[in-house]
Amino acid sequence: MTELILHHYPTSPFAEKTRLMLGYKKLKWKSVIIPMISPKPDLLALTGGYRKTPVLQIGADIYCDTALIADVLEHLQPDPSIYPEPSKGMGRTLAHWADNLLFWTAMAYSMQPKGVAQIFGNAPPEAAKAFGEDRRAMSLGMPRLRSTDATAAYKSYLRRISDMLDDWPFLLGEVPCIADFSVYHSLWFTRTRTSVLAGIFDATPAVLAWMDRMAAIGHAQFEKFNAADAIAVAATATPAPLRDDVFQDDHGIALGSRVTVSGESFGPEPTEGELIAATRMHYTLRRTDERAGVVHVHFPRIGYQLKAVAPA
Repeated sequence: MTELILHHYPTSPFAEKTRLMLGYKKLKWKSVIIPMISPKPDLLALTGGYRKTPVLQIGADIYCDTALIADVLEHLQPDPSIYPEPSKGMGRTLAHWADNLLFWTAMAYSMQPKGVAQIFGNAPPEAAKAFGEDRRAMSLGMPRLRSTDATAAYKSYLRRISDMLDDWPFLLGEVPCIADFSVYHSLWFTRTRTSVLAGIFDATPAVLAWMDRMAAIGHAQFEKFNAADAIAVAATATPAPLRDDVFQDDHGIALGSRVTVSGESFGPEPTEGELIAATRMHYTLRRTDERAGVVHVHFPRIGYQLKAVAPA
């Protein structure tokens, strides 16, 4: 199997989700640390525009969004599964809720003034300002929860999560599933990055015990790698042959068309390329970069917009 290269930074919640999935599947990987905010020229050489964290690289194949990365890891290493039966559908549905509504609630709670002060306490004043401006640009037009409203919602969500742990060690059974990894990462951020606000967990000790079980999974074996070498890997590799999946045309856009793919809400920066796959689960674009060469950039369908590029 070609080496797994994860482009991430240590404090990213979604990167923590991916690191734990790699740990659960005991997959070796290489770690490329990317900036928290733009510019990210090395990452964009691979993705063509997408700049959210993390990104998984396998040779000249670039996988965006943890929902798709989870499917890729499951294909590479089916055992142990993160989609165990009979709760596979429930796990995916709960994971989608966690990666969206729960995540933004946890962030609104964690990024109140006390949390921001802890995160950026040892950084120059302009660091917090730059981070805030960067995230505002990525979430332009998104509704924002006030920290007071987020606090109330977060408490309710934690009680509901605690109720799910009454009979099982994990959210949907005896073993972790995709729901556990997706619910965990937002709570991990509050507990580790804004520990001054972690008292919100005191009322739900079962959640804390579950978080300890999740943390114990670890990140498997990895080694440091640099961005230039990762780009060189892509440049010397050939994208993997596409699987013979059925073309699902929901847009009236033919394969071979010039298109863009962008996030529906957070992270609206488009990636442009040739549409070479549109299956029931994902899109694939072929693009060429002067540094990375020919790459295939993959996106999940859910949460992303596909648009045809108007002829020049």
